[in-house]
Amino acid sequence: MVNPVQLQPLAAPRVSAAPLAGKLATASFAQVLQNELGAGTGVRFSAHALQRLEERGITLTASMRERLDAAVDLAASKGARESVVLLNETAMVVSVPNRTVITAVATDGQDNAVFTNIDSAVVMAN
Repeated sequence: MVNPVQLQPLAAPRVSAAPLAGKLATASFAQVLQNELGAGTGVRFSAHALQRLEERGITLTASMRERLDAAVDLAASKGARESVVLLNETAMVVSVPNRTVITAVATDGQDNAVFTNIDSAVVMAN
């Protein structure tokens, strides 16, 4: 006596959109726009960095963005991985291989700042 084999299609794996939805919900339109505009320069800004720029009232001009891009290029040419870029009165921690600004601090003398887990610093003259 032969038993017939019954084949059933496998169900597609369920993918939860909850983690993605949480990230999208926290990003404002301005942050998304800023990231997209930053994509043209080669240096991107993390959501955390965009939040810090907004909270601290730091604005970046086109000239500052160009100098930031040049600073990241310079750090990359020296083999840097995590760098602090000093640009005008702003210090930015940058992941050099990812070309992403991680956070930003205004260096106007009102707050003290300690940067850890960096291997280099780039000072860009005006």
